[in-house]
Amino acid sequence: MIKNILLVGAGGALGSVARYLLTYILTQLAICSEIATFAINVVGSFAIGMAISALGNMGYLFAAVGFCGGFTTFSTFSLQALQLLQTGQRLQAFIYIAASVVICILATLLGIYCAEKWFK
Repeated sequence: MIKNILLVGAGGALGSVARYLLTYILTQLAICSEIATFAINVVGSFAIGMAISALGNMGYLFAAVGFCGGFTTFSTFSLQALQLLQTGQRLQAFIYIAASVVICILATLLGIYCAEKWFK
């Protein structure tokens, strides 16, 4: 059990740092925070799809539960969607929410497909 906790914790720490760095880089490139969050969630969705398909239990704990859990940003997505709604940007909020859900699910499916083709 301790080994599992350490795997999840290490993956989560690395995922959180990776999210921070990628967000920093994207905002330095003048990319709005919603697009940065969207990109992170799509990449994380693809990564979790690959992790689920390609890794055993230990790799799953580190990569999917830990890294992807720390890397992806559902709470930030939720806050940004709410802020768009609160500021009257209903169309942008709808597009952001719909695109995030649909494209992230497709990215997870693509990750599973790629892992099955590349690693099996």
